[in-house]
Amino acid sequence: MATPTLNKLTPNLIVDSIEECLEFWVGRLGFEKITEVPDGKRLGFVILQRGKVELMLQSNASLKKDVAPLAGSKYQTVVYCEVSSLGPVRKALEGYPEVVPERTTFYGAREIIVRDPAGNVVFLSEHS
Repeated sequence: MATPTLNKLTPNLIVDSIEECLEFWVGRLGFEKITEVPDGKRLGFVILQRGKVELMLQSNASLKKDVAPLAGSKYQTVVYCEVSSLGPVRKALEGYPEVVPERTTFYGAREIIVRDPAGNVVFLSEHS
């Protein structure tokens, strides 16, 4: 049996408020909002991009209208981001609450682990 071809994988984080998450993703980590879909007076969906990395954020309210069977589900998402250097990340997230102190893993990666405003866990990892 042939396996399907996958061309791209983009996480879509389901959040209570996109507006609350933009400071983290855009303000702190340097993503750019390239697509915006309003949902009434708030944002329902955005696509964020930084270089080749893409991320989508969708509000719970938008998801309820878009894919009703998923509405109300509680998500715990972990996003693992490999970065070239933790220095700029450390500076960008200065004062931001960490899940655990910066650490070095058994396989030699240095990591900063935080939660975004929606509660998603974000690993930022430098491999030497």
